[in-house]
Amino acid sequence: MTPADLSHLIHSTATEVLQSRDLDAAVLPQQVVVERPRNPEHGDYATNIALQVAKKVGMNPRELGQLLADALSNDEAIEVAEIAGPGFLNIRLAADAQGKIVANILAEAAAFGRSEIYADRNVNLEFVSANPTGPIHLGGTRWAAVGDALGRVLEASGAAVTREYYFNDHGKQIDNFTDSLVAAAKGEPTPENGYGGDYIQEIAADIVKAAPEVMELEGEEQREAFRARGVELMFAHIKKSLHEFGTDFDVYFHENELFETGAVEKAVEKLKANGNLYFEDGAWWLKSTDYGDDKDRVVIKSDGDAAYIAGDIAYVANKIERGFNLCIYMLGADHHGYINRLRAATAAMGYDADTVEVLIGQMVNLVRDGQAVKMSKRAGTVITLDDLVEAIGVDAARYAMIRSSVDSSLDIDLELWSSQSSDNPVYYVQYGHARLCSIARKAEALGVDLSTDNLGLLTHEREGELIRTLGEFPAVVKAAATLREPHRVARYAEQLAGTFHRFYDSCQILPKQDEQASDLHSARLALAAATRQVLANALGLLGVSAPERM
Repeated sequence: MTPADLSHLIHSTATEVLQSRDLDAAVLPQQVVVERPRNPEHGDYATNIALQVAKKVGMNPRELGQLLADALSNDEAIEVAEIAGPGFLNIRLAADAQGKIVANILAEAAAFGRSEIYADRNVNLEFVSANPTGPIHLGGTRWAAVGDALGRVLEASGAAVTREYYFNDHGKQIDNFTDSLVAAAKGEPTPENGYGGDYIQEIAADIVKAAPEVMELEGEEQREAFRARGVELMFAHIKKSLHEFGTDFDVYFHENELFETGAVEKAVEKLKANGNLYFEDGAWWLKSTDYGDDKDRVVIKSDGDAAYIAGDIAYVANKIERGFNLCIYMLGADHHGYINRLRAATAAMGYDADTVEVLIGQMVNLVRDGQAVKMSKRAGTVITLDDLVEAIGVDAARYAMIRSSVDSSLDIDLELWSSQSSDNPVYYVQYGHARLCSIARKAEALGVDLSTDNLGLLTHEREGELIRTLGEFPAVVKAAATLREPHRVARYAEQLAGTFHRFYDSCQILPKQDEQASDLHSARLALAAATRQVLANALGLLGVSAPERM
């Protein structure tokens, strides 16, 4: 019985108790909250449902709690239900009911933890979207890991997810990138506001090597040749780095497309027609303050050029017109202003502002020996995804980026994350999975089969702790999806690994030499197999490998 199952049982029991006394069962919350007590001696689970509703139905909380405890105790899944304090309800599950969690995990296998809570959601998940002017930096690396994990969590919750990369190939930064390439090819200094670093020299050299005639061109013709080929080469490198990092995209959307297809002009005309665009001081302004923004925004500047927000407006309209009913933008720490801006633009276009969500990720720093790691020579000004992977590997890099809330800045200790010790969180979790695989191999060699027929024998304190931790996985995945916080899955995996290691130290899973395998051994082997499955499921949601040997 998982916490969700227990919550449902308490709700139905409370409904029956209240109705039997002609009391209004409508006062019950839609979902009863059950929690693990801090002190295991108090029971497996606890709920304050009696305290929540007693006053509403004119009863003393302890009196109502006792009625609920008596009714629950009649259920075969409950070993003990008793009142504590002013009306808390402490519950201990029957061993057979706990054992069903193990059987369910083994039956559902890779599907355990999945749900359909977002079956009606068609999600456009846009993340990374770094300009093709240089390698992916650490901020983009964080989003590459977190965004991919969030996509996996949402899919595990029933959503249809399209991972999208917004390819910014329209604007001043591309011009600066182009000028940097031309200067490098000519052996000239990097221009003001240009890009330095070895990668600029490498791309410029590749362009000249493939097409030497480019150096004979002049002016805009030459710049266009360097721009087109330079952006192509830079983005090929970005895509390769992301792919090797385990992050791939379904759609690469080019910003230029919004201008070339007339989508920006169409959006502007729609805003003029619905009265949400006004003309003042020679420019066209969006009435964004009418929709929760802190100020109105210029959409068409006084020189007739489109402001950056014009593309944003056309882009969100494009997403919704493609059928997405949830558009998640994952942006950097300097983009807080985009939250109200994008929601206001969405509402002004006549769409539901709640279709748009903006997640903001904070900065990432690398640390070695307590000191910040200096810039990457190849990238010139930043440390890149490739630098991080080279230092600690893909699994550690992904896990390190995912396991903390994106709301907080992140320091990654290179020595810690490259170590093979229990202090390294990803190593700790992966070692747990590898140890479980080793147990399965040894069991096979000994001829010991797992069995779900005697799971009621799993009555040891460590067994119960492990089973209850396993049962929490579906709720963890749901919370990670609804709160957009995949770090919850990583923290859960660490908790599960720790709980398993304590179980392993206390309970003999396999028979000792010359010892006959018993029903208890088979039941514990089933528990170990269920743990291995859930660890693999959790690591899969993070895009981190689950090694069988370490």
